[in-house]
Order: sequence, then structure tokens, then C-alpha cells
Amino acid sequence: MADPHATAARPVAPLPEDSRPPGATAALVLADGTIFWGRGAGAQGVAIGEVCFNTSITGYQEILTDPSYAGQIITFTFPHIGNVGTNPEDVETITPAVRGCVLQAEITEPANWRASRHLNDWLEGNNLVTITGVDTRKLTRRIRDGGAPIGALIHDPSQSIDTRALLEMARAWPGLEGMDLAREVTCGQTYSWDETTWVLGEGYGLQQDPKYHVVAMDFGAKRNILRCLAAAGCRVTVVPASTSAEEILAHKPDGIFLSNGPGDPAATGDYAVPVIRQLLDTGKPMFGICLGHQMLALALGATTSKMHLGHRGANQPVQDLASGRVEITSQNHGFVVDRESLPEGVVETHKSLFDGSLEGIRVEGKPVFSVQYHPEASPGPQDSHYLFQQFIELIAAHR
Repeated sequence: MADPHATAARPVAPLPEDSRPPGATAALVLADGTIFWGRGAGAQGVAIGEVCFNTSITGYQEILTDPSYAGQIITFTFPHIGNVGTNPEDVETITPAVRGCVLQAEITEPANWRASRHLNDWLEGNNLVTITGVDTRKLTRRIRDGGAPIGALIHDPSQSIDTRALLEMARAWPGLEGMDLAREVTCGQTYSWDETTWVLGEGYGLQQDPKYHVVAMDFGAKRNILRCLAAAGCRVTVVPASTSAEEILAHKPDGIFLSNGPGDPAATGDYAVPVIRQLLDTGKPMFGICLGHQMLALALGATTSKMHLGHRGANQPVQDLASGRVEITSQNHGFVVDRESLPEGVVETHKSLFDGSLEGIRVEGKPVFSVQYHPEASPGPQDSHYLFQQFIELIAAHR
């Protein structure tokens, strides 16, 4: 497996400055010295992070506001991004944590009845550096074959672009392995959530008659996860990532939810895993998604590792091993639970049909389960919405 950080110790190679096309106002410089030139969009400035790709053909606003993308620069494989504009409803967090994005085609004028703002204006307003005009197929193949590289992205209308300085920035960035990013995206204080899922012609609703109370540990929670919990009949209390078990239990929850989030689960697990272990001892129903799934596995005694190629898109096939049913899922993760590390009493429930990696677990004899993918979607298919109902059934049975 190629090591995306292996270039850091090598001497700086000469950069192909003569390849710069006339009028280029943006560049993406990878840590191996590869340069992608283009035209800038969104905010001006420099962004440094891990360069990944997402294969979704819809939902770019939800993708760009997913807190799990903290520390990353997203390459969209779908060429036409921006054609439906943006709106104030399709956001998964108020302040995007993604570093920037890479597009093939220039951003077009919006053509959608829900659009209220041009994507370029939205990107600029959210301080997201963007490059357009890039051969995203070539970049995607580079990521596929060599692993996700570190890159430095610049947008400078004056065309004063120092590629050597950008290369040094990319090589100096430490990478996501060992990085705790949940602290950057978690909520600052405890709050209540009662907004339910979106309905055509009605918008978002409110949960006014909840039957159960769920405490959600926020490691970078997407809003639609909270909406799905509320729509399933829950009053939701959201707590910061570093909240203690005693504080969580003081809320008297019927169930505990472990959210998605960015970064290395082992790093976040330094403070979250001991809390999760204490919560497991209470016997309360527990459900984890993505980073929450990974940290639940760590709390149970398993291990996690950085993937050569993460899963990011809304067309990921996953098989339920009990029923044989295949779900098309939305995913965004670069770390995975190591199957061979699962301890006795922890059962694999789902697997990826792309690369065979582990996608879900449950604890035998306990109301505890988790999945690697995103059943709340946004964007993506809703094949896996049933998992929220499964959580509710466990809560009802153990209340």
C-alpha cells in the first residue's frame, strides 16, 4: 500500500512551472510534487488537507457541510457542481469544516426552484477555497492508486502562486492519522433537538410528542441524524464529545447515540472510549454511526486502521449478513474497524460489497449495535432508515 506521507522525507523536486496555463488563478499542489492548475472560485486564500474524492451525483451542499470532512479537500467526481445552487435548508452544520473543494467544470448559474443563492457566493461566504477546471478523473485515479495525498490548494486572483511554498506546506501537514478533529466540530454546550425530517411542500417538522429520550454524543453530528432520531419519536439531548458518563446519565436517557465525526477514532478515543465503556456497563441501548461505530468497537476491545482508499459517496452497496439483503448506502469514512480484532461476543452484521470491509457490528446479549455507513443519508438513498426504528425497538424493549 502506498504511503501518502512517504514524500515528506525526500528532497524537493523541481516543479514544472512551465506547465502553468495562461490565466490560471488557482492551483492544487500535492505532497509528491504533482500540480493541478485551474481557475479559482469561492474564497481566496490557501487550504491544506487530505485530498479525497466523493462519487455522489447529487447533494453537494450536504456533502460540503458534513462535519466528517474536517481536514479534507473534496474532489467531486461528478463534473457539474453548482447547477442547483444552494439554499438554507440543505445543510448538515452551520459552519462547514471541510477545507476546500476541487471541481471539473466551472460553476454554472443555478437552475432549481429551491435555489436561493449561487454556489460560488455560498462558498465565498463560508470561506471555502475552490479550484475549477481540473481533470478530476486524473486526480481521482491518483487517489485511487496511491491513497489520499496531502495537498495545498490556493485561489489567488492576482496569479501570484508560489508552487514551491505550497509543496512545502503540503509536506509539512501531519495528515489525519493520529489527529483528533472531533474537538473542532463538536458543539460547545449541551442543547435539545426537536426538528424532524424534511417533507416536500412542508419543510422540516417538529417532534411535539416524544415517547423516548436519547442523549447523542456529538463528535461531529450531521443534522439529519438528529432529525431522524426526532422523527422516530425521540426527544434528543446533544452533548459535547468530551462529556463524562456521569453527566450523560444525569439526563436519564432511554438510549445513547454515538455520532459520526472526522479524524482518527483512536485519537478521539483517548477521552471518549473510557466514557463509552462506562455507558456500556449501564445496559442502556446504544447506537453508533461512522466515527461512533469505530469508537464503540474500540470500547469493546477491537482496533481501527487508516484505509488505503476510504468510502465517500452515495452509491455504496452493503450487505446485511443476517438477511442477505443489499442496501445502497451513503458513506464518508477513511478509517475502518479491523474485522480480525473483533472480540468474542461482538458479531459482524454488515459488510461492504465494494472491498469486503466491515460495515456493522452488534453485541451479543446486549442492545448495542453500530454501522460504518450513514443511514440518515443526506445525500443518498434511504435504504437504511430502518436502523433508526431498530434502535427505537431496542429502547422500547429495555425501558
